[in-house]
Amino acid sequence: MLGDTSFGDTVSGDRPDRRALILVENLSVPFDRRVWQECTTLRDAGWKVHVICPQGTKRDTEPEAEIDGVRIHRYPLRAATGGPVGYLREYGSALWHTARLARKVGPVDVVHACNPPDLLFLPALWLKRRGARFVFDQHDLVPELYLSRFDRGKDLLYRAVCALERRTYRAADVVLATNESYRDVAIRRGGRRPEDVFVVRSAPAIDRFQPVPPEPELKRGKPHLLCYLGVMGPQDGVDYALRALAKLRDKLGRTDWHAVFVGGGDAFDAMVELSRRLGLSEQVQFTGRIPDADLVRYLSTADVCLSPDPRNPLNDVSTMNKVLEYMAMGRPIVSFDLREARVSAGEAAVYAPANDEAEFAVLIELLLDDPEKRARMGKIGQERVSGPLSWRNSQAALLAAYAAACRDHAPVSAGGPDRAGRKPRR
Repeated sequence: MLGDTSFGDTVSGDRPDRRALILVENLSVPFDRRVWQECTTLRDAGWKVHVICPQGTKRDTEPEAEIDGVRIHRYPLRAATGGPVGYLREYGSALWHTARLARKVGPVDVVHACNPPDLLFLPALWLKRRGARFVFDQHDLVPELYLSRFDRGKDLLYRAVCALERRTYRAADVVLATNESYRDVAIRRGGRRPEDVFVVRSAPAIDRFQPVPPEPELKRGKPHLLCYLGVMGPQDGVDYALRALAKLRDKLGRTDWHAVFVGGGDAFDAMVELSRRLGLSEQVQFTGRIPDADLVRYLSTADVCLSPDPRNPLNDVSTMNKVLEYMAMGRPIVSFDLREARVSAGEAAVYAPANDEAEFAVLIELLLDDPEKRARMGKIGQERVSGPLSWRNSQAALLAAYAAACRDHAPVSAGGPDRAGRKPRR
C-alpha cells in the first residue's frame, strides 16, 4: 500500500536531523540484505540511520562500524541451544544489549524493530515514551514459525508467542508486511487498520546478482548443475530436496547432474549426514556460506535451481528470498506449490504438489530435458524482478510508511525536549 506519499515527502527538509534506529536480533547487518536496503533507502531520503544488531561470526564482527553513512552498533550473541531455556538465554541477552546500546544512541524519531522474535516491542516502547514512533517490520509470522519448526501443537509456548505478537501489533504506529498474506494477518489477527499496514516486499539487490559466463568445471564433469541457495533450518526443506535427488537418481535413473547446496544454518550438519545416508555424497556438494562472487559463479552455471520449502503454516504465506535471487539470475526454478511462491515466481517456476518429493524429482528431469523452457522461464524471472517485484516499488512503500508514522510529529532529535521533558543527548 503506497498511499499518496512521494519520495520527497519524507526527506528531512523542514524537519532536519530525522533519526531512525533499526533493531535486529536474528542476523547481523549488512549481512541482512533486506535491512541493509532499508537502511540505504532511508539514508538517501535524508534520515540519519543507526542499527543495533548481533555481531556476525565470520563477517560483521566489529562492535562498531560506520558503513556508507549508516552507523551500526553490534553486540555479542550466542545462538540458542537446548530448547526453551536456550531461547530465553539468547533473547534475554539480546534485549539487555539492545537496551544498553539504545541508550547510547540517544533520542530518535523512529524506532524500527524487525522480528523475529516478537520481543523488540519492549525497547521500542521505552523509546516511544521518549517521543519516538514505532515501525514494526514483520519479517516472519512467529506463531506460524513456531508451529512449523516445533512439532508441539498449540501448547503454552504457542499461546505465549501469539500474545507477544498481539502486544507488538498493538504497540506499533505502522506495520511493514513483506507480502499481501502477511498484511492480511496484520489486519485480521493483529487488528490493525488497513491504512496503517504497508507492503514492503523483499527484493534482491540487482547489482549483487549480475550473471557471469558459466564455468563448466563447477559441474564436476556432469552435463547439468542443480543449485540450492539459502538457510538450512528445520523448516527450509533441504531434506525434501535431498530425498527428491535420491529419487531422481534411483527411480528415474538420472545421474547426469551435480548439485551444490550453498548456505548454512542449524540443520547444516544434519543435512550433510542425510546426504551421506542417501548415498549422494559423490553428487551433492555443501559449500557453507560463500562470498558473493562465488555464489554468482554457481548460479550463473546452474541449469535448474531448487526451492524445496515444504508447505506448512509459515512457508505457504512467506516470500522466499532465494526464489527472487534465482529469478534475478535468470534461473528456472522447481518449487513446491505454495501460495506466495506462485505470487513471486509466476511462470518462472514449475510447481510440484505440496511436499511430493517424487513429483519434485520429475519436474527437475523435465527441465533438464528442455533447455528452451529453461531459457524462457529464466527470462520471465528477470523481467519480474526488474519490474513489478523490484526494490524501487518497495522503496516507495517504505518511505510512505515512515511518512505515515511521522505525520504531525515534531522531531525529538532536533534539540528540543522529548515527551518526558528531557533534553536529548548529543
